[in-house]
Amino acid sequence: MSVAPSPVKSMQVAQSPSTQPERAPSWWSRGLGALHPAHAHSIFSATVVLMLSTFLSRIIGLVRVKYIVWLFGTGVDADAFNAAFVLPDMISYFLVGGAASITFITILTRYRETGREAEGERSLSVILTTMYLVLGAAIVFAEIFAPWYVRWWFDGFDPHKAAVCVTLTRILLPAQLCFFAGGVFGAVLLVRKQFTVQAVAPLIYGLGTIVGGVLLVKKIGVSSLAVGTLGGAICGPFLLNWIFARRAGSRYRMILDWHDEGLREWVRLSLPLMAGVSLVTADNWIIAHFASKIGGAVSLMSYAKQLFTAPMAMLAQAAGAASLPFFASLWTQDKRYEFATGVADSVSRVASLGLLAASVMITLGRPAIDFVFSGGRFSAHGAALCAVYFAIFSISLFLWSAQAIYARAFYAAGNTFVPMGAATLVTLVSLPIYYALYRAQGAAGLAVASDIGITLQTVVIAVLLHKRRMVSLASLDYAEMSRCLAASLAGGVAVALLAWVLGWLFVHLSVARLHRHVEDLVVLFAGSALWLALAKWILEKTGSALPRVAMKRLGLR
Repeated sequence: MSVAPSPVKSMQVAQSPSTQPERAPSWWSRGLGALHPAHAHSIFSATVVLMLSTFLSRIIGLVRVKYIVWLFGTGVDADAFNAAFVLPDMISYFLVGGAASITFITILTRYRETGREAEGERSLSVILTTMYLVLGAAIVFAEIFAPWYVRWWFDGFDPHKAAVCVTLTRILLPAQLCFFAGGVFGAVLLVRKQFTVQAVAPLIYGLGTIVGGVLLVKKIGVSSLAVGTLGGAICGPFLLNWIFARRAGSRYRMILDWHDEGLREWVRLSLPLMAGVSLVTADNWIIAHFASKIGGAVSLMSYAKQLFTAPMAMLAQAAGAASLPFFASLWTQDKRYEFATGVADSVSRVASLGLLAASVMITLGRPAIDFVFSGGRFSAHGAALCAVYFAIFSISLFLWSAQAIYARAFYAAGNTFVPMGAATLVTLVSLPIYYALYRAQGAAGLAVASDIGITLQTVVIAVLLHKRRMVSLASLDYAEMSRCLAASLAGGVAVALLAWVLGWLFVHLSVARLHRHVEDLVVLFAGSALWLALAKWILEKTGSALPRVAMKRLGLR
């Protein structure tokens, strides 16, 4: 015999804590949850995580460069170490297509969207086994012929500098196997929208150089940096991605099958990337080639470029890496309108932020470089030259940011031939420009040529997307970019005037004379505060939503 519940008991049950709505998780809890390796991200949260990772990676990178310049300055060992990365990068570029994860994301996304993950996993094993053999053979070949390569590409190096560069190159070459395998395993995580491991791996890689130097520099000199870099590549990009891809269910098996559908698809997508040359990568090679004829220029240009790529990576690479899986998914699902607007919005966003960042970088680059790098064997004259190169590079920041998104729009659509064909043509057209400006203006001319080249590449890729009706040029937010350009110009001029006034005071008023690094800090803090206040005011007065959105995202409004 059943007994009906009493009204009082029913009321008590209704009011019991277990039936009350759960409290929304705190901002801190959501943040920690987003960092879990298995967390599936949205395009915004993925961008934030990768931008945070890039920021931390660049901080580590600054410490790394500071450590190198303190020990070796811009001398023989520094030039040799910075030049030693060129051959490994070339091998990776021409045999792997630069970034394995780009093509793998497109392929694995298609398998996942069509419910054929088992086939995708088998193809992954086939491709990885095949490229282990190909890339491994290329690395052995490069180890043998490294001396001939160094004498040819860096023909400005004297015999001693060339010999040091050969030794360091041979140490760094095996790292390319780690990067390739790590890119493959990383793609497994990215198609699942899991970005945390991709955020952590570069941090470990960056720390490797520093740890190697600290532990071994007294025993083996500059070779310690190369050994540490190789160790960082093994522990970060390779091991970390392999461990968590395995946890996600991926299993690598050694399989050779030349008829595998996935292998053929990967070859089709990767061949244009291997056969062509993009100025995005070749820029560093070309600069290093010409700069080798000027003592210390390889190091100074490398330091300026590394400092420049910090904000570029935060804007372009983080946004591009985060958006690629989502763009690929939209294209696979035939959502063309969402694809086009998503790409256009991303380009408008990173270009606008790039314009703003460039004005700060140009006006405050000199005190920043002087503060960070000066000391040890790095002279004040070297800092001044590095600041000039850095300022010239910074002019094109918004273009580097935009082209990274545009290129990934093609990759997401499974088309690598058109963008790489166009990039190769742009690179060939740019070579005479590099040569002419190098002859006319030396190392500074190379930086100017870099800006011209990336301008050509960005415009060409944007026009090709427009002509193919993939992403319309008309859909860009020109109004927002114009507002950001106005704010950047006004902020840049104001900060430049402030820096000049403070410099005059430091020189002419003995009461205000401070230690050089303290003076740099004063200029950096005062200039940053003035720029932020003025840029925010102009953006708000011109109707930009950027300050409001930024404050809301940061939880300040």
